[in-house]
This record gives sequence, structure tokens and C-alpha cells, in this order.
Amino acid sequence: MTDSPQAGVRPARPHTALTEDGRRIREVLSYSRRGSRLSDAQQAAWDRCHEAWWIPDDAADGAGLDLPARFGREAPLVVEIGCGIGEATSALAAARPDHDVLGFEVWHPGVAETFQRLERAGVTNVRMISVDAVWSLQHLFAPGSVAELWTFFPDPWPKKRHHARRLVDTEFAALAASRLAVGGLWRLATDWPTYAEQMVEVLDAEPTLVGGVTDRWADRPVTRFERRGVRAGRPIVDLTYRRT
Repeated sequence: MTDSPQAGVRPARPHTALTEDGRRIREVLSYSRRGSRLSDAQQAAWDRCHEAWWIPDDAADGAGLDLPARFGREAPLVVEIGCGIGEATSALAAARPDHDVLGFEVWHPGVAETFQRLERAGVTNVRMISVDAVWSLQHLFAPGSVAELWTFFPDPWPKKRHHARRLVDTEFAALAASRLAVGGLWRLATDWPTYAEQMVEVLDAEPTLVGGVTDRWADRPVTRFERRGVRAGRPIVDLTYRRT
């Protein structure tokens, strides 16, 4: 993560800006915030780990957010959007000790569960953040600063009237591609055929990306989201695109 090309205070994060009469501005986002109550085990993991492994929301508001300092080193950066409970995050980070992994997850119980998984696996190269990922890519990351992007089972928003809330659209594809380094990979997976079709259409149309539907990425562990899709009889679709 690097400073935005624009120095100083950044634009307000989604759902934090206010109108002149004090009402909160509502944006259309690709996620909804679920309950934040932690179990006893999750609370204990949060208490043990969050100071070292979680980046507070307000750290993203001003200039000078230094991600290498958060990791304690300079290393190629992988960004995962929507870590859930960290099943893929912990396993993939453990297999890539020479990379740093920044995980975006707005659901705090999921962040706490991710901490538990990282502890059990002895993984120390992951940091978590709960700020909106689209806003963050736009304002916190310099072009070409991300080695790899993972987007596994993003919310499919299956009802047609909600399709505008899907993460992978034309605007986001252009933004994400611009943040990838040349040769960097964007790995995606979904269990919703209509969303897979949309992903292919959108990403094929982005001139700086090449790729498409691929065989299942063998390194990606089977998560509860994937198991749920399989039980429902939905096909799992993996996609990989490379920044040219």
C-alpha cells in the first residue's frame, strides 16, 4: 500500500461522509455489514492479535499510511478482497512466506476467526483491514503496486435488481487492473454462473488484462463458500487474468 497520488487528507470513506444537515451519505456498495458480535474464542483472538495484525479504519484517512512498516519489511504485496473467515487467506499466505498478504474483510467476527487460523498455522505475513476495498484501491494504492489480487466467491447479489452491487464491474475492473503490476495476476472464483459470465464479459473487455476461465487453482483450499455452492449443485468457476 502506498500513499495516494494526492497528498493530504483523503476523500471520506464510504458511509462516513455527512450531508450539510448531518445525515449520513449512503453509497451503493458490493457488501453489507453483518452483525459484529464476537464469540468468546473470537474475542480472545481479537484481543491477542488485533494490535499487530489489524489496520484500524482511521489509519486510512490521512496521509502517510505505511504498509511496509505494518509488515516490518518490504515484500511483494498480495491483496485479497473478502477473506470471510480466512480459510483461503491463511493457507495461501502460509505457502507464500516471501509475500505480504493484505486481507480486506468488513465482518469483524470473520477477521477474528482469520486471526485464529493464522495463529494455528503460524502465519505472520498477513494483515487485515476492514475499510471498503474499492475506495482503498482508488485512494491508498499506487498504480502497479499489487503483485496479485484474489477475489474468491464475492457476494453474487443474485437478484437482478441487486446486480449493480456486484463487485466486479467495468469500473472496478479498470481500477483493479491499474493497481496490478505488469505481469500481475487477478485470480477469481464464483459459484454463480451468471456472475461468472459477467466477470468474463467485463474482464475480457478491459484492454490491459488477458485471461479467462481456467481449471481450478490447485493451491486454493476448498472453503465453506465453495462447499455451499457444491451442495446447492452450482458449478465452481475459476478465472485468472494477467496484467499486460
